[in-house]
Amino acid sequence: MLSGPRAATSVGMKRENKNTWMKLAAVLAIAAIDACAEERRAAATRRIVISVADRKLDLVEDGRVIKTYDVAVGKPSTPSPAGEFHIVNHIANPTWYGPNGKVVGPGKDNPLGTRWMGLSAKGYGIHGTNAPASIGYAASHGCIRMRQRDLEELFELVNVGVVVELQSERLETAVAE
Repeated sequence: MLSGPRAATSVGMKRENKNTWMKLAAVLAIAAIDACAEERRAAATRRIVISVADRKLDLVEDGRVIKTYDVAVGKPSTPSPAGEFHIVNHIANPTWYGPNGKVVGPGKDNPLGTRWMGLSAKGYGIHGTNAPASIGYAASHGCIRMRQRDLEELFELVNVGVVVELQSERLETAVAE
């Protein structure tokens, strides 16, 4: 056991190390809280507005349209739902489960393309397509189809929880900046 000045120095160093670790932990905790708060703010201020009639998807931030994409919507026999929904899941390289037990894994033949953003309306979502010529038409089974590059861009800009408004009437929207 140490005594005298060496013991006091050893105790002082231990206290200093403990204080340094506590300060570092506090800084990391604050950074994590700030990151979570920023993520919540981004999700709260962004929303997606889809005009089924115009076959357009607008990404809106703080009440302003920041990006507009052409989309395909549900055909008359299988229309896209109208109303306010939320993105409930966000899947890269999804597997498609079709009628009669048909399953198509990720790849060029997958009708969902490379991304799936599932909506709170069960069975509906925003996804890519293996039929890009359908964009701009009422051609889907009710989902919103996008060009792959547009979908991959949007996928990075929105998260689970973002509001998605599907409106059946034509919209008057602001010009994208």
